[in-house]
Amino acid sequence: MTQGPNRVLDEFAKLMTDAAGVADGFRKEAESAIRSQAERFMSEMDVVSKDDFEAVREMAANARTENDTLKKQLEELEARVQKLEAGSKPSKSRSAGKK
Repeated sequence: MTQGPNRVLDEFAKLMTDAAGVADGFRKEAESAIRSQAERFMSEMDVVSKDDFEAVREMAANARTENDTLKKQLEELEARVQKLEAGSKPSKSRSAGKK
């Protein structure tokens, strides 16, 4: 008689182990199907990858930095040109005497 309940418990344990294996396999298949659908959806939506986004963001930051540097240089050059133009203009007294 002791062998009867043990055998039932052994069969039940085996059944539960098999069920766990089936559930794990189903979980993996479901994850795979969902991932595939999500990738297809994202490609149809023309969503950029994170790597591409990060690369473009870095390029934009570099362009902003370069733009700021060039703006400062341009302002300095414009100031120098104005100084040079102001210094090279003849005064009214000189031009009046030449006429």
